[in-house]
Amino acid sequence: MCTNGVNTGQFEQMIDQVDDHLKLERRWAHNLAHQAADAGFATTAEKLHAAQALLDDARALLDEAKDALEEDADGASGVTVSLV
Repeated sequence: MCTNGVNTGQFEQMIDQVDDHLKLERRWAHNLAHQAADAGFATTAEKLHAAQALLDDARALLDEAKDALEEDADGASGVTVSLV
């Protein structure tokens, strides 16, 4: 469905794609942090765990963006076009 010229379904899928990418990067940061810790690189491991936490925060914001997209689309006062 399109609202105000935005295909909201496609928009939500694009947010999901960004989330999938961040999920992969988070896993890599996690694995690298453990490899660094196992090698005795404590500061590197700490920084990678911090990056992992920031990626978790970014993913949470993407979830909020998807919720906001639904709310904004419901409250939009413009033209709505549905495929029949």
